[in-house]
Amino acid sequence: MASSCSFLLLAALLALVSWQATSSDPSPLQDFCVADMHSPVRVNGFVCKNPMDVNADDFFKAAALDKPRVTNKVGSNVTLINVMQIAGLNTLGISIARIDYAPLGQNPPHTHPRATEILTVLEGTLYVGFVTSNLPAPNRNKFLSKVLNKGDVFVFPVGLIHLQFNPNPHQPAIAIAALSSQNPGAITIANAVFGSDPAISDDVLAKAFQVEKNTIDWLQAQFWENNHN
Repeated sequence: MASSCSFLLLAALLALVSWQATSSDPSPLQDFCVADMHSPVRVNGFVCKNPMDVNADDFFKAAALDKPRVTNKVGSNVTLINVMQIAGLNTLGISIARIDYAPLGQNPPHTHPRATEILTVLEGTLYVGFVTSNLPAPNRNKFLSKVLNKGDVFVFPVGLIHLQFNPNPHQPAIAIAALSSQNPGAITIANAVFGSDPAISDDVLAKAFQVEKNTIDWLQAQFWENNHN
């Protein structure tokens, strides 16, 4: 009986470890696996380029991340450097972004389905936060927020809805974010819900948000601009 219990415990631990190992980008099994963007083979990620053809440019991009970006109508601009810009990031589980915020600009509520994000403020002040998932009370949909100044760091856990806002009406702000995936993805909540193609039924959204259908129709008629480049 004790032996059987020990076996079940070991099996449970192995299952937990296996799940954790597959819950983010897979670990590389060689020094690098530069993405072969021209390969017809489709895998989860990209096929490796022949290592004999790899050179330093596969790990480089003149991204000019020191230069300011023009912000959009929500007052932000996200310049993401992922595997699509640097092929050498394939299988390495990391990417980086520069985020520019106009005065009173925001990076609106969004989520990265495949990455945790760690953000550092380079210039200005940011009000940031994330919302927990539908956990049992009292932590259900809890909003955890903080005001960040230059040099401060904040973490947004993988998959959770989060935001950043520049509360200064006169000065812009700049941040750099590192993300734990070669291709973290981004789902801006308002864009996804009200700007999907084709549109989600206004009957469905009216009931979900407990508002009149004409309110949903008005929201769906807006131009939902993407601030992720």
